[in-house]
This record gives sequence, C-alpha cells and structure tokens, in this order.
Amino acid sequence: MGGIVGVISHSPVNQLIYDGLLLLQHRGQDAAGIATSASNKFSMFKANGLVKDVFRTRNMRALPGNAGIGHVRYPAGMGAALNEEEAQPFYVNAPFGMTFAHNGNLTNCAQLKVEMFKNDRRHINTNSDSEVLLNVLAHAIEETTTNYSLDPSALFRAVSVVHKRARGAYAAVAHIIDAGLLAFRDPFGIRPLCIGYSESAKGTEYMVASESVAFEGIGFRFLRDVMPGEAIFIDHDGNLYSQQCAENPRLNPCIFEYVYLARPDSLIDNASVYACRLKMGEHLAEKIRREIRTGDIDVVMPVPDSSRPTALQLALKLNIEYREGLIKNRYIGRTFIMPGQEVRQRTVRQKLNTINSEFTGKSILLVDDSIVRGTTGYEIVQLARGAGAARVIFASAAPPVKFPNVYGIDMPTRGELVANGRTTEEVRVELAADALIYQDLDALKQAIRDVNPDIQNFEASCFDGHYITGDVTPAYLERLERERTHHRPIELEDVVRSQLHLSLMHDD
Repeated sequence: MGGIVGVISHSPVNQLIYDGLLLLQHRGQDAAGIATSASNKFSMFKANGLVKDVFRTRNMRALPGNAGIGHVRYPAGMGAALNEEEAQPFYVNAPFGMTFAHNGNLTNCAQLKVEMFKNDRRHINTNSDSEVLLNVLAHAIEETTTNYSLDPSALFRAVSVVHKRARGAYAAVAHIIDAGLLAFRDPFGIRPLCIGYSESAKGTEYMVASESVAFEGIGFRFLRDVMPGEAIFIDHDGNLYSQQCAENPRLNPCIFEYVYLARPDSLIDNASVYACRLKMGEHLAEKIRREIRTGDIDVVMPVPDSSRPTALQLALKLNIEYREGLIKNRYIGRTFIMPGQEVRQRTVRQKLNTINSEFTGKSILLVDDSIVRGTTGYEIVQLARGAGAARVIFASAAPPVKFPNVYGIDMPTRGELVANGRTTEEVRVELAADALIYQDLDALKQAIRDVNPDIQNFEASCFDGHYITGDVTPAYLERLERERTHHRPIELEDVVRSQLHLSLMHDD
C-alpha cells in the first residue's frame, strides 16, 4: 500500500508535494520520494523513513520545477521491506523521460516481468511491481505513438493497452517530461484516486492524490474521483483531458479503505469515510443488541484512532456512556503496517496507555476497526484487565479477516490471520475477551451504501475470499506464503526463471 500525489502548477511544486505527502503519511511510513522537473530535466530524491525525516532543506532546494509527483510507501510483502531501491517514484528515459508512482499490487507481475524481458526488451532492475507497471506503460506509449507525438489520445491508447495487460489493483500517476501529468486507475477501481484543483492568478492548477484529504490541507479543492479504468492527462498549460480507457469498467472499491486505511476526513468514491464509520457503528449496535445484554455494559470505549466514529455512534445507538480510556502515543507508528509479529507486539504497549479510573470495576465494551492478526486485540484486553476492568467485551467494526489480501494490503499469509480457520468463539479465546462480536459483511457493505448508494459492489476478498480480478488461484496464494516464509521474493526470481525456461522450450 502507499499514497501518491501529482501536481501541475504555475509555481514551484516541491512544497506542495511535500505537504500532500505529509497528509498521506498514514498510508505508508516505510519510505518517501519526490520527483520534479524543470528545463526538461528531472530531479528526484527518495529514501527510507517518514516524510519529515527523509527531506531536508537541501533536498527540497534540489527539487525545482512546476510539476512533479510524490509517493509514500509501506512494504507489502517480504521483498520490499526496508529496501531503499524499492522506494518510489521510479524513472525511465525511453521512449520519453518519465517518472512514475503507484499504489496497489499487480497479481500478474511475474508474467509481465517475463514479457518485459522476452518480448519488450525492457530490463526490470528491482522486485517492485511498480517498476514493472511503469515499463508496461512506457512500452505501450512507445507502441501507440506516431512520430513521437504525445497528444492526449496517444496516451489514452497507451493506458488502454496497460489495462489489457496488467491485472490487480493500481492507482498510478506518471509525469512525462515536456508533456504533463498522466494518472489512471485500474478497471475495478480497487485503490482510490481523486482530482483536486486550485485557482491562481495565472490559471487553474491541478493535483491528483490517493485521498481528498491531501487537497484540503494545502489550499486545493476536491473536484472528483478518477473513475475505474479512466485516465486523466493534464498538460503543463493546465488543460485537463480525460477518457475511459477500459472495456468493461466497474466500481469495486477496497472495503478496507473505509474500515481502516483511509483518513476519516477523506472522500473515497464520493463517500465520506467518517460518515461510513458512523454508519458502521449503527449497524454494529444492532448486532450487539441482538447478541448480548447491553444493560450489563457500563461504558463503550474506542481503540484509538480509526474506531472512534464507530464507537461514538454505537454508544449513542445503545444509549451507553462513551468514554476515552486508552491514550495513544502519536509518535509510534501504526502497528498494522509494521513488519514482524514481535515488533507489533512490543509496539502495542508502547503505543497505548490506560486511564485506570475509566476501567476500574467496570464492564467495558471495546470497539476496534478490525481484528487482523489479533496481536493488538489481545494486548489491549490485557491492558484493560490490568487497569481493573471487571469484564471486557470486544467488538469489531469489520467482519473476521480470514483471507490474504493480494491487492496491496500487507495481509499475505493465512497463518497470520487470527480468524483464519477459527470460529468466533475460538478467536474470543485467543483474545482472552469475555465476549466477541464481529460486524456482518452485509451490514458493513450496507453501511457504505447508506452514505453513497451508487457503490453497489466492493473488493472484500480479505473477508469473503472472492478475488474480483479472477486470476488469483490457490497456487498463487501458496506462492505468496512461501515468499514470506523464505524471506525472499520467490515470485520474482524462481517463478520468472521457470516461466522463461518453459516459454523458450515452447518456442523451440
């Protein structure tokens, strides 16, 4: 997963991109990068770390120009962790100089890498699927342009080719030298992407970003979402062009964006994330009312921060007092996106502290956004008991996470998921809670439809095991698990080598 930003302006964009990335820092804390252009020359700086730690004054001064892109990343899978070469943006110089940033994951990355080497004669230098997608786009531009003329229609033809070749989830932005900014979204619209604008004395300035929150903090206004399969091109004069480039686009946004990933002050596919989380609280309250005696609950308490809107609305619906008893240290990273189980366990207790008076002798209903590995849930139950809680009930705003996510979220193995192969009662025992209530999947979907009825379908594979791109097989999932177990990218080494060998034998 990650966050992307692209800006076309009439003044230097380095600060705008930096500020946009700060507002998207929740989407990735592993690495950050910015690339800009001036006088037909790209400038780029990227490194591991938080945005505020990666960029110093000298780095920002070395990023001139009125157009550019940026990226924040957390590693999805074993191969990317702490590898600075995998940081984005990426760059290619042919057929045109182009920088590129991507949020998502390609499920046919190994196949594309073979095709790049064997057919397209393009070298992939890292194990990042983002570099693969960049080269697919660059090759498509080379094949679809005539006389090296980069008009919008040629670029849109190239994106159409990308949609035919690439599988999986991708929201991408590319900056093409002496042309402009190209942004596009996969035909299912799995990962979010939107457009913002600002009016200046010199004309309209545009920005694309993973979430609308990136606009509002820096003076831009939300224009609209990029549609599934759509491509947007903004030239350096500030002219915006758009075209649908997929044959059968259909909106299936990642439902986990609304549960956890996105900031509550963002709009994702014209649905307020905050409003969706309030609705999740209403639906979860109805299930809790059906399953347990609510009169025995003294207080409703959120696990900060994502679950606050859900817990607040739940408390209102159940007419139970809402209290804050868990205080978060904001200088500790999000445990969900930290690699390594031991690191996550240690960090939970560093991240959260209790106000003991809010727990002593009380029956506490703890509300969290989701339960993934169970690490945070178990540690929080222990914190509550240690603070004197008489009874701890745990509620999840999301259904049980039972399946790996292959579209850019770090849930690659079934063995790491506490709900995989376990009943709700067995998970309750793992968490050491007195009761456990999960949101129903249909109720979660309805909560989002309550806010935007136009969203009828979702990418919810981590809950239901249905992979909408249609190319995720049991063998693919097993390969991902072996990759994580062996701490190296098996898919992009052994699999590519074997596929290339079989392909060459077939040609003979």
